[in-house]
Amino acid sequence: MPPAKSCYRDCSRGFYSCSWKNSSTSQHAGCWLSVVAVVSLLSLCWMYICLAASNDQDDVNWEIFRKLKKTWVNWFMVLTIVSAVLTSYCVLLLLFALFQVALGETLNLHWLHKILLFFGVVIIASGITGITLQWRQEWPTIQLSLQATGPFLQFGAVGALTLLSPFVFRSFLEAKAKWSRFLLTVAFLAVSAVIFLCPLNIQSPCLMDPEKLPEKPKLFGHRGAPMLAPENTMMSFNRSITCGVTAFETDVQLSEDRIPFLMHDSQFLWRTTNVKKKFQEKDSSAGSNFTWEQLQSLNAGEWFFEKDPFHSASELSKEEVERARNQSIPSLLQLLNLAKQHNISVMFDLYSLDKENDTEDVVSTILSSDIDPSLILWLPPAKREYVINTAPGFIQIYNNQGDMVKKGGKHLNVKYSNLSMKEIRNLRSENVTVNMWVVNQPWLFSLLWCAGASSVTTNTCHLLKNMDHPNWVMERRTYKIIWITLDIVSIMIMIGLYMLQWKTHCFSQRQGTESQRDATSVWNEKELSPFLPVR
Repeated sequence: MPPAKSCYRDCSRGFYSCSWKNSSTSQHAGCWLSVVAVVSLLSLCWMYICLAASNDQDDVNWEIFRKLKKTWVNWFMVLTIVSAVLTSYCVLLLLFALFQVALGETLNLHWLHKILLFFGVVIIASGITGITLQWRQEWPTIQLSLQATGPFLQFGAVGALTLLSPFVFRSFLEAKAKWSRFLLTVAFLAVSAVIFLCPLNIQSPCLMDPEKLPEKPKLFGHRGAPMLAPENTMMSFNRSITCGVTAFETDVQLSEDRIPFLMHDSQFLWRTTNVKKKFQEKDSSAGSNFTWEQLQSLNAGEWFFEKDPFHSASELSKEEVERARNQSIPSLLQLLNLAKQHNISVMFDLYSLDKENDTEDVVSTILSSDIDPSLILWLPPAKREYVINTAPGFIQIYNNQGDMVKKGGKHLNVKYSNLSMKEIRNLRSENVTVNMWVVNQPWLFSLLWCAGASSVTTNTCHLLKNMDHPNWVMERRTYKIIWITLDIVSIMIMIGLYMLQWKTHCFSQRQGTESQRDATSVWNEKELSPFLPVR
């Protein structure tokens, strides 16, 4: 046996069985191989879910922070790393098992692998349960990601099925019981049918005539450019201008002395400031407990480097780091002046305990800034009638279709998963502007681009601004040709592989029968030799 081949055998056996010596196949080796294959598939699916949900990682981290009320930690990154390690382990274990089968080696899964596989299933089940109970809104995101990746996942599945088919054929030919062959045949044909025919159910807005691609969605800076500078600071909004955003999206609260300022967290002022160090004896659960002078004295940039929420702090230059560390809480008036200077729209949520009265102060501040009223995208629903009467030039933005239709509006701002791709196209055909939030991943931006979204609110304006075209656009007729051709080629290859293995199996059986017959003949001659006459 060649040394290299022996080395491969030993390594494969050592990883799978945790033993360098060859041993007899365990009683349930085939069952455990099936378990390894199933857990590997589950881990791949779970990893896919994590990657698709990464668009909302900031929301996940914020939700955990809100419930634990402790130091900000990027829990989503921790989950992704654990999932990646689990997936790599399961897939490697499956590959080594298949390698052993290909070499004709015995299978004997070590007990340690069995325990780790069990814990892997527990982790995956816990993750799926957690999403279902706590972040159910993520499931529509997974469905959207399938629209973005479905065609290519199907191509990959066809390739994987073709590569794994020889192992299935070998198991079929070596199976002795008829029921085993029957079950294996039914399972393989069922899986093959699903993989080959699933494109019939694949729907994606990017399966379209490339010449009919809608205009690229405009970019709204979510709290500025929070990956390039601390959120809701003047530095963050200035950085978003370099991304070419057409609107600032922010959050407004009012101080104790009725000055509107920018801050998202209405109950955790200490997440993005040093309020606990600066005012240790004061209640820091709300900005309304502080005067504007006190708020201005807080540092709103140091936390960006302590917590590094997007793992992007290291990308800043020394000058940018110095600027970011010295950011303070800006007032709404400061942002309005910046927007007026660059002709950029402003859209905001109103976070306060008394939204009814705060609305009047906010409207008064906006009108006193002398900004073009058409640059104000008014989103807060509180006292909307008052706003329409007081400032008729503001563009009224609605967060649901019902209110928009009832009020005769033409501007909608909703979470990206709250509208189907068909609904977006229908609204755009009715001249309704549709802004989707919060869109961070290129695949999701591409999908909404194909669907015709007017604009997106994003944390990653510096990445999306460089996209001149969706990730992919394919004419449906072209996709059908590729799909059918690939399926036919795969079927032909699998038929050839089966015929080859069938001939090999028949030859081996014939050789085994001849060897057994020769051995029997030799034994008979030896047994009868004393009774035969000597020549």
